[in-house]
Amino acid sequence: MTFRPDAKLDSGKVSRRGRTAAIGGGGAIVVVGLVLLSQLVGVDLTGFAGLLGGDQGGSQSQSEQALDCDTGADANSNTDCLVVGAANSLDAYWPGAATALGVSYTSPRDVVLFEQQTSTGCGQASSAIGPFYCPPDQTIYLDTSFFGELRDRFGASGGSLSQMYVIAHEWGHHIQQLSGTLDRIDHSATGPGSDAVRSELQADCFAGAWVKSASTTPDANGTPFLEPVTDEQIADALNAASVIGDDRIQQGAGGQVNPESWTHGSSESRQKWFGVGLASGPAACDTFSVEESQL
Repeated sequence: MTFRPDAKLDSGKVSRRGRTAAIGGGGAIVVVGLVLLSQLVGVDLTGFAGLLGGDQGGSQSQSEQALDCDTGADANSNTDCLVVGAANSLDAYWPGAATALGVSYTSPRDVVLFEQQTSTGCGQASSAIGPFYCPPDQTIYLDTSFFGELRDRFGASGGSLSQMYVIAHEWGHHIQQLSGTLDRIDHSATGPGSDAVRSELQADCFAGAWVKSASTTPDANGTPFLEPVTDEQIADALNAASVIGDDRIQQGAGGQVNPESWTHGSSESRQKWFGVGLASGPAACDTFSVEESQL
């Protein structure tokens, strides 16, 4: 999607951290364990690390960099500012949408952009994890090099909406945290009907619901943040959802497709639930109440 050039942005909710050198931390062990397990089963399980608890142990040295993003024009020309713009739009959309779901909305604490690795409330995180939401500190973490990974490693078509879909998906996990969903579900099970997959598909659906209303969600001055979405941009977002489906990742790793190891859902399911949110809004995103065959 394209930002309206005169839309007003507030960089306060997004920060960029410099490189981090860290030693120790129980959360780092969790991350490493997930990386190794991913190699064994042929699917990237590390993206689910943001739903695991962890400590903040270890020592680190990191710097915070303020972002200079003032307008939609900045978001159209700079990736960091695109993240700022998406965060602004999502933060303006969700208060009303969450209320309709019976959820009392509060903003994520932060959206942190980082390079290589950083310290989080879930432990030490590296770029290998991919974007994730950490419930203990209610923060979204992203190495923006992941957008290149989507194109170069996973074969996504790219485009601004495919990038904003990533942010909107993680914001969906924040809504799940506020609603208590993340506390209620079983994070240990895998498979196409598991709570892990249902959680991810619901976050995809929430992302689609935001896109449905994004071109009418206003900034502080009443100007919509974004231009109306085009069919081509929706196709880019659906393509991004597809290439990170568990079946596509397993196929790309050269292994057999093993549905019982899935944690995020098939390409078809991820596209389907993004489309459900896009067509019908967040009230239609109850992936936990449908039969496995309907996912």
